[in-house]
Order: sequence, then C-alpha cells, then structure tokens
Amino acid sequence: MSATGDEDRGQSTTAAGSELLGILIRHTDAWNSHDLEGLMSLFADDCVFDASGGDRVTGKRFEGHVDVRSAFADVLESMPDAQWGGGRHHVLTPDYGVSEWTLTGTLSDGRRLEVDGCDFLRVSEGKIVLKSSFRKQRTPF
Repeated sequence: MSATGDEDRGQSTTAAGSELLGILIRHTDAWNSHDLEGLMSLFADDCVFDASGGDRVTGKRFEGHVDVRSAFADVLESMPDAQWGGGRHHVLTPDYGVSEWTLTGTLSDGRRLEVDGCDFLRVSEGKIVLKSSFRKQRTPF
C-alpha cells in the first residue's frame, strides 16, 4: 500500500509472473520508504539504471551496484519527501515488467514536483538487472 493508500498492486495471471510481481511491489515500496539498502538488495551486482534524463537516447546510464546506488541516493536526497504513489504493476513476461506511478515531492528550491512515470524492469535469477525509468516532463510549480 502506498503512503496515500491508493495503490493497486496489479495482478499476474501466471505462477511464473508472481515472483516478478513481488519484486515490482517491493521495488516501489522501498522507494516510498526511502529504504536505500532494501532497494539495492533487489538489484544484481552488474545492474544497469537508465535514468529519465541525460544526454543519451536512453537517458543517463549508471552501471554496477555502486554507481546505481549512488544515483538512487542522489534522487532520495534531492527530494526527501518523494513518493511514488498510485502504483500499478504489470508482468509482461516472467522476467520483464513495468510499474506505473505518480511521483510527488519537494525539490531543494521549494518547488513541488508531480509527474506520472514508469519503470521498465528486467530481472534475472530473482534480481533486477535493468531499470529503465521514464517520466513526464512537467515543470515544477
């Protein structure tokens, strides 16, 4: 359940997808509780994170557990009240799923952010190996 109580956990139609669905839910829950250690426990050592913004077509890329952890820590520090609410989780294949959410938070300059976004996640051997994030480019207010 999200902090706002409005999270729909999504559903999976196969037993193979239930493990991935659990990972998708735990991933969003870790972000919402700002549990960096719990979040990183879901990721493989050789994980890749493609951020929403950056100078590459895929966004800024972070490779390996240390760099991905640092990028996630920066996100959490930049918006201490950030929440990824209204989570909807979808298993597309046993190793590939998507989580949709609405990010809300306060930036360091006091402006608010409220944007829809999603994470495409690929797993291998029960760990996230690729996180590709997308979000709307709404101007903070």
